[in-house]
This record gives sequence, structure tokens and C-alpha cells, in this order.
Amino acid sequence: MLRGIWLCVLLAALSGCGERIERFTGPTMGSSYSVQYLPTERSPAPQRVQAEVESILGELDRHFSTYRDDSEVSRFNALPAGACQAMPEDMLALLRYGDELSVASAGAFDLTVEPLMNLWGFGPQARSEAVPDAAALAREQARVGYRHLHVEGNRVCKDVAAQLDFDSIVAGYAVDRVSARLAELGVRDYLVEITGELKAVGHKPDGSPWRVALEVPSGERERTVERSLELDGYGVSTSGDYRNYFEEGGQRYSHTFDARSGSPVRHKLAAVTVVDRSALHADGLSTLLMVLGPDEGYRFAEQQGLAAYFIVHQGLGFASRATARFAELFPEPARR
Repeated sequence: MLRGIWLCVLLAALSGCGERIERFTGPTMGSSYSVQYLPTERSPAPQRVQAEVESILGELDRHFSTYRDDSEVSRFNALPAGACQAMPEDMLALLRYGDELSVASAGAFDLTVEPLMNLWGFGPQARSEAVPDAAALAREQARVGYRHLHVEGNRVCKDVAAQLDFDSIVAGYAVDRVSARLAELGVRDYLVEITGELKAVGHKPDGSPWRVALEVPSGERERTVERSLELDGYGVSTSGDYRNYFEEGGQRYSHTFDARSGSPVRHKLAAVTVVDRSALHADGLSTLLMVLGPDEGYRFAEQQGLAAYFIVHQGLGFASRATARFAELFPEPARR
């Protein structure tokens, strides 16, 4: 489900060392999570904090995982055209947000692209990475489109054999859920990272801000740190094409799909980072901008006042471009 993780949480180098920082990590969503926080007089023992976090992640896995047959989303995806299924409130909320992104992007962003991902070799039921023939592409594209779904109370219904995939937003939602629970437990200073999506609140023990590194590729599937961001109360998400793709006939095919064409994007945008108070919004918007590409995506980001940072393929290297809001939040360090 990973979409090209470009944010590096440098736990030791950037987050600081100190006896008061508690850290724990674990597997989740086909990848991993990590939490760092400063205990307070109100916060419970670290073992309970970790148990609370993993309870949230376990619930989300039961609802949203397309890699387990018994999840809510897998049961819905197995239903035929014309069927309905009652959904938990978190799935309904994310479906509504996905619809908002679909409308805003004129259908470029869509939560129903799983049939296309499987067809091209990137989804949970994929057989191999390959360019499909025109007939297969037309068949699967007929099952794609947020307008094929409608909500009746707490039930989601479909008029074709549509399949949902929340991977483009669920990790950001998980970060927000975990962050909210930490606050309820009395934790005021923390950094949460889940499959590369993250949020930082408060400060380190010495009073300095949490810092994360923004990366750019430096070679074949390699990466280097371009700059670091100081965060307090913001979520950060990066979507990119640099690590999850295949090549056929001299053409590169990304795992990011434009639902309008039914095909992987073919523009020169390598990655885009979005910073927002909501990690859910940052997660969804980074995917949306990645689908739209370097020009249409940049215009959209500026029109919406988004804090976004674009990395674009340029010859054998890369060029970067920040929106006005991003530059306002994170001014370029003075060059010596």
C-alpha cells in the first residue's frame, strides 16, 4: 500500500535525545509506525500508551485493510453490483472526504481505483506488473468512479461491482486518531509517524521543535535529505512515484492512478509534500496533487492556499517548487 515514502523521521539525529522521551514502534498497514512523546504527570505508563495506540491501529486494520478477507472494506469489495453494506462511522466519514476530493479534482482523485491497481499490478489482487490490453482496461474502468456509490443512512450501495481502497487517506486519518488519543491521555508533546504520514505537536525536552527531514532522490531509488522542517501542530504527507513503479517498452508506469484515464500518471512530478493541521487532509491532498501533476497540481495548490512542496523530474536531476503558503510556513534557510 506504500505510495513512495519521502519523509524521513530521523529519530536520533533530529528528534533529540533525553531521558524523558518515550519511544515505541511496531508493524501496521503493511509497514510500520512509531511514536515519540514526553510523559507528563497525567499520562499513563508507557505500556498503556502503546496498547491504546495499537488498539486504534488494530481497529483501522479490521475496517480498511484490503489484504485481509474479513475486513469491512474487503467484504464490501466482494459484493456484486446493486448490493449494499452497513459501514462503521469512520468509513462513512472517509468516504465523504474522498468524495470531496473527487469533486474538487474533477474525478482525478477517486477511492474506487482498486480494480485498475490490480489490473496494472499494484493492488492486493494483482498478478503481475504489466500494461493491460485495451479490452481489459475498458472492462475495469467501467467499475471505477465515485458516482457509482451512494450512501443510504449507514449503508454504502453500489450500482456496479465497484471496489474501495482507502490507502490514499487512511494512514493520515490514523495519525490524527492516534494524536487525539495521546492528547486525551495527557500527552502534550509528541511525534507520531504511521507508514510515512506524520504529525508533531509541542516540543522536545530542551524546548526545541520536533524536526523531520524532507528528502529528494539522489540516484536510482536512493534518497538524500534536502532540508528539515520544524513542526508544531502540523501533519505532513508525501506522495511520490520514485520507488513503486515498473518499466515496459522503455516507458515508466507509476503506481499513482488518474481515475479519469484509467492509467498511471505519466507527468514529470516525482513527489509532492503537503503540510496541514489535519494529517488526513495532508494525506489526501498529497495524493490528489500527485495525480494532477506539476502544473495542474501546483495551480490547484495555490488556488486552495495549500502548503505544498513539489519535486519535478528535470533531465537527469530534479527541480523543486514551493507554494506561497509552504514558503510562509517554512522559509528557505539563508545560504552562506
